Amino acid sequence: MRGMVTGMATASPFIEMLPAVYQEDPFTERFVGGFDDVLAPILSTLDCLVDYFDPYLAPEDFLEWMAGWVGIELEEGWPIERRRAVVATAVEMYRMRGTVAGLRANLQVLTGGRVEIADSGAVGWSKNPGAAMPGEASPRLAVRIRVHDPSSVPMDLVDSAVAAAKPAHVVHRVEVDRP
Repeated sequence: MRGMVTGMATASPFIEMLPAVYQEDPFTERFVGGFDDVLAPILSTLDCLVDYFDPYLAPEDFLEWMAGWVGIELEEGWPIERRRAVVATAVEMYRMRGTVAGLRANLQVLTGGRVEIADSGAVGWSKNPGAAMPGEASPRLAVRIRVHDPSSVPMDLVDSAVAAAKPAHVVHRVEVDRP
């Protein structure tokens, strides 16, 4: 939460904006110093406002709010670097949603590992009617994630991400291995 920050200095104290006769008065200095204490966090926030909208630079509590803007719920246990990367890539991930490349990119951001996807589907064309169809008859999806610490992978989130990205009738399997 934003609020008063004890000892935060302001870039331009109010006492310096007053005529010299008031700058020499101790009461006036203490009086306007109270305004400096209250307004310093606000002025600092406004000076750095552009950084608040960059997921890699925003304060952690503001990052949680930004995640809501792009429709993401961040997990409490994730490292801050991963949470920042998820928010930063959210719009791009929505653009690629439903594709193998999109699923791979999404899982790489979620797990921080290398992702391999085997899909039984295929697309093709033929000049000859009745030609063999590409792909396999039974639709399936196999996902292998290679990370240094397999216990760090949130399997419930990975499984729900795969389930959301694939067609409902396609069976999927997720494996987590060491590289």
